[in-house]
Amino acid sequence: MLPPELQSRSFRPYISSSVSAPSFSSLGNGSPYSSASSLSPNPSLNSDFDSNHDPATASSRSLKNRFSPAFFAHNTRIAIALVPCAAFLLDLGGTPVIATLTLGLMTSYIIDSLNFKSGAFFGVWLSLLFSQIAFFFSSSLFLTFNSISLASLAALLCAQTNFLVGVWASLQFKWIQIENPSIVLALERLLFASVPFAACALFTWATISAVGINNASYYLMVFDCLFYWLYSIPCVSSFKSKQEAKYHGGQVPDDNFILGQLESCFHTLFLLFFPLLFHISSHYSIIFSSIASVSDLFLLFFIPFLFQLYASTRGALWWVTKSAHQLHSIRVVNGAVALVVIVICLEIRVVFHSFGRYIQVPPPLNYLLVTTTLLGGAASAGAYALGMISDAFSTLAFSALAVVASAAGAIVVGFPIMFLPLPAAAGFYLARFFTKKSLPSYFAFVVLGSLMVMWFVMHNFWDLNIWMAGMPLKSFCKLIIVNVVLAMAVPGLALLPSKLHFMIEVGLISHALLLCHIENRFFNYSGIYYYGFEDDVMYPSYMVILTTFVGLALTRRLSVDNRIGPKAVWILTCLYSSKLAMLFLSSKSVVWVSAILLLAVSPPLLLYKDKSRTASKMKVWQGYAHAGVVALSVWFCRETIFEALQWWNGRSPSDGLLLGFCIVLTGLACVPIIALHFSHSLTAKRCLALIIATGLLFILMEPPIPLSWTYRSDLIKAARQSTDDISIYGFVAPKPTWPSWLLIIAIMLTLAAVTSIIPIKYMVELRVFYSIAMGIALGIYISAEYFLQAAVLQGLIVVTTVSASVFVVFTHFPSASSTKLLPWVFALLVALFPVTYLLEGQVRIKSILGDNGVGDMEEEEKKLTTLLAVEGARTSLLGLYAAIFMLIALEIKFELASLAREKALERGGIRHSQSGQSTSSSFPPRMRFMQQRRASSMSSFTIKRMTAEGAWMPAVGNVATVMCFAICLILNVNLTGGSNRAIFFLAPILLLLNQDSDFVAGFGDKQRYFPVTVVISAYLVLTALYSIWEDVWHGNAGWGLDIGGPDWFFAVKNLALLILTFPSHILFNRFVWSYSKQTDSTPLITMPLNLPSAIITDVLKVRILGLLGIIYSLAQYLISRQQYLSGLKYI
Repeated sequence: MLPPELQSRSFRPYISSSVSAPSFSSLGNGSPYSSASSLSPNPSLNSDFDSNHDPATASSRSLKNRFSPAFFAHNTRIAIALVPCAAFLLDLGGTPVIATLTLGLMTSYIIDSLNFKSGAFFGVWLSLLFSQIAFFFSSSLFLTFNSISLASLAALLCAQTNFLVGVWASLQFKWIQIENPSIVLALERLLFASVPFAACALFTWATISAVGINNASYYLMVFDCLFYWLYSIPCVSSFKSKQEAKYHGGQVPDDNFILGQLESCFHTLFLLFFPLLFHISSHYSIIFSSIASVSDLFLLFFIPFLFQLYASTRGALWWVTKSAHQLHSIRVVNGAVALVVIVICLEIRVVFHSFGRYIQVPPPLNYLLVTTTLLGGAASAGAYALGMISDAFSTLAFSALAVVASAAGAIVVGFPIMFLPLPAAAGFYLARFFTKKSLPSYFAFVVLGSLMVMWFVMHNFWDLNIWMAGMPLKSFCKLIIVNVVLAMAVPGLALLPSKLHFMIEVGLISHALLLCHIENRFFNYSGIYYYGFEDDVMYPSYMVILTTFVGLALTRRLSVDNRIGPKAVWILTCLYSSKLAMLFLSSKSVVWVSAILLLAVSPPLLLYKDKSRTASKMKVWQGYAHAGVVALSVWFCRETIFEALQWWNGRSPSDGLLLGFCIVLTGLACVPIIALHFSHSLTAKRCLALIIATGLLFILMEPPIPLSWTYRSDLIKAARQSTDDISIYGFVAPKPTWPSWLLIIAIMLTLAAVTSIIPIKYMVELRVFYSIAMGIALGIYISAEYFLQAAVLQGLIVVTTVSASVFVVFTHFPSASSTKLLPWVFALLVALFPVTYLLEGQVRIKSILGDNGVGDMEEEEKKLTTLLAVEGARTSLLGLYAAIFMLIALEIKFELASLAREKALERGGIRHSQSGQSTSSSFPPRMRFMQQRRASSMSSFTIKRMTAEGAWMPAVGNVATVMCFAICLILNVNLTGGSNRAIFFLAPILLLLNQDSDFVAGFGDKQRYFPVTVVISAYLVLTALYSIWEDVWHGNAGWGLDIGGPDWFFAVKNLALLILTFPSHILFNRFVWSYSKQTDSTPLITMPLNLPSAIITDVLKVRILGLLGIIYSLAQYLISRQQYLSGLKYI
């Protein structure tokens, strides 16, 4: 039967345009008319339409009437092919390709975020181009393939796929659709026409790489059929006007399809002949060596041919003929021929080759009976699928064919002749079910078929005394029989009335449980304890994947048809999905553990789907209950998590790491609860963030867990009793890890304060205790981790961290008296810096060396070690104080910016007060009350009193900024020896400087970049002078300078080149200070002075100054030019 869209208009004259208006989907059922609201090709266009709309007239129609800018509606369809292909190419290319593509796409994203759409478009294409170039140089195609021609073809295939990815990306840019509509239509057609060829080849290549080339032709045939279904079934263009789809009662004109007749013809030829030609080219030497090889040739042609005939029911042959009667004749005649050839070849290639031991009939009768069984069953299924069983005669023939095929099949497997009526009756009842839709007939078939299955299993396997999948074969046979009986009963249960739908739910869940148990035994208990063979792979991974996706598809279909309820969908989805865990973990309980975890996590996603309610669909107590169940399920899964971490790390994880992963997994599992049902609750979001942060801290810090808090099962104990670590790595003295608890406490306190779980903003006393606790925790952690020897020094560090914590907390949340005390706290910090720095070395040396002499060799080594330790500790102290001063400078900068913003808002409110009074009557009373309440709740201390008593903040911020910058320069000298690149990263610290009346008078927001540029120039000049002096004078006693030798020439030349860079730097720094427009030619005149310094100097810092001077001159000219043009636009 044809879908109504393929029928002539004479058969459906009363369809209105409103009913038949199309509703397009991105993927649908592989066809644009897979549902009642979908589209199909128009097989019988009206003759008047054909005569009045010839190609010339159609091409003359305006593009505005044909083209409609829209989002590309077939992204899912394209992604199925191109995303795995791109992943395979990235794996072939390796790190260079991934790095090149990542950098390019990041650049394109940044350009796109700046609303430079054309730049983002070209950035994507350049990223793909350079990644393809990197692929050619990094991949080993010419080493993998022995033939240069094959390697070249593979390289061209990879380049073509890369180009198709670029075409797909181009269709995502809306501006291309608006500016170049004809190009967009061509790109869409190119994508649909070319993707099947490249995707089939790459999918087959990847499959061959994974499982070998033995059955490569059949892999190619499967992928060919898949992509033919996705791309050759007629699809309506995403960019054609939807009005044209309403012509002629909803029938779609041919020019609205993406592919034309030529592309569809090529797809059909590719489907029919490419797998066959590939097989001939790869097996040409043995192609006629046996009857099985000849059967392969026929199968590789006629299976795609039969699939193509089936696809014609969805419009795949619209380009051949528009007549429904001719299409039906083509399907019946050619399908019958193809079916006969396929059945005969399958007998030779599969049945007699793999299942010959179960055929109990001698030749030649066995060939006749097997052919009768297979051909009869296939003919019956094909006739029913094509809708040919419509009258009494066809029904009688269908029933007779089913009875004969069933009886012949029973005879083939050796079923007793005296019980032959049983399979014949089973076939009859099955045919009666299909023709009469009789449920008693189907259940009679189930009973009779179950008896036959039981007889077959017991006759062939029951007496074998072997173990399979970790159990006796008899036990396994029982499970198989029960599973088959349930699978046979489910279709009949699905047709029961709605009141009895619980029976199909019980049957499906029981079948899924049995399937999980059988596959778990096959996959994880794969040892055959017979003749000593163990760990034999009996169940391939692809079977797990196949049964999983078939089960999920069946569940979704039954749910859409309202055959099963949401609870059954929830349980079945979790059971089928849990089987995939077997592919990644080798634990024997991983299936059930994963199922329990999925059952605990998925209810917010699968059980609460009431879209009509805008509020929380889950009550508060239900949320707590689900969160508790999630936590319990994660704790139940701890051994599986332990095994996963052990597999990932290669060694047993610590208790802290295991606990951290359990906490993170619990938090992530609760995300659906919060996101879908309590998204309005800010407290719930904060608690969830705190839980996830706690788990991440446990993962990163791995704190020691007391033994009384841990649960050590036999599995965990056995894993941690291994002595391999000591035998390989030797004994390593453990470092105390208890200080990590202090850092975790400090970070958790910070997060709790930030999320307002601890209300330090409203309680001064709590603020005091919070800041002191934070400082003590951080101080003890830093002392225990880096300064273990000196107790006095540890006390000073604790005082320093407490002072810094108090300063930062009370600067952010000031109290009535804090503004008077905070300058003294900062002064204490500044005073503690030199004291702690000097005291560290003295205490360390005295505590280690004491009063002993240093004449012995051991004492000299001890002294040297101590001096190195002191130097490292002092460097750590410098880093600590640099971080503290940086934090203080950032906090003060933030507070001053907030204060300036509040002042601006206050001035704006005063300026508009009169106009606000005149228009206040127009506001609703509630809005006026809210405005008055907001104005009254604004603390006068924050703006007025803070301005008076907090005048010290700019000066303190400047001191902290300068000290941080100075300490960072010292660290740069100590750690890198004075790196030239470091100044470009350290100079931006000076952006934290503030305008004050004491140190930086006249410094405002306009001059905020001046300190950065001045410091960079001054640092490079001073270090360049030092480098010249060091190269000339240091170690040479200056004789070259006295007599005019080469050192004198070196010094004069580089000093002169250094001086040539001064004009550009001076002009640019003046410009950055004042931003006043200068003569356009001035920076361009000084720019050539930097060229000799950048080219012929011998000192690297002088060359950097020269290059920087060129950049400064160009930047000054461009900025001045832009200011001039902006002024002209304003005028």
